[in-house]
Amino acid sequence: MTRRAGVNLRQVTTDLRRAVAGFDAATPREISSRARFLAELGRLPEPFDRDADPVHVTGSAIVVGPRGTVLHWHKRVGGWLQPGGHIDAGEAPWQTALREAHEETGLPVRHPADGPLLVHLDVHDAGAHVHLDLRYLLQGDDAEPCPPPGESQQVRWFSLADAIAIADLALVDGLRRVAGRPPDTSPPR
Repeated sequence: MTRRAGVNLRQVTTDLRRAVAGFDAATPREISSRARFLAELGRLPEPFDRDADPVHVTGSAIVVGPRGTVLHWHKRVGGWLQPGGHIDAGEAPWQTALREAHEETGLPVRHPADGPLLVHLDVHDAGAHVHLDLRYLLQGDDAEPCPPPGESQQVRWFSLADAIAIADLALVDGLRRVAGRPPDTSPPR
């Protein structure tokens, strides 16, 4: 379990557990997600391997730039989401966020200058799987998204306010955090 194509998974898992435990969960969904995340990290021998268990860690990105944030239309979910996906062998979750954001948007993206920044987490059903999704802040330039064939072609910049208004509910708290607004702690409607 310790190495997978050069990444020390034991260390990544330890660092991840520390980051998730330290995440300042504010809403009922965030609190529940953090608790489930920690329980699953304690249970899963291979938390990054989607073939090892139906429950696994995924990496996503909240991409921000001069024009706001980038979302793409996810056909299966039927909503606007952040780019992200499954962790490939040899990747840490923050590397997955970077790779998936570029693959799904065609934009050049990068982590903040001081390194990967976990800005949100969410646990959600994804068909026959459960995703323990880590959302990292990525920066993009003022460029038009140009996703390659095979990816959703409905990718665009939104102001943060517009993104909060239309995004899938699982993403709204993360967008609020990036916008500098506190997550909505009122009971769900």
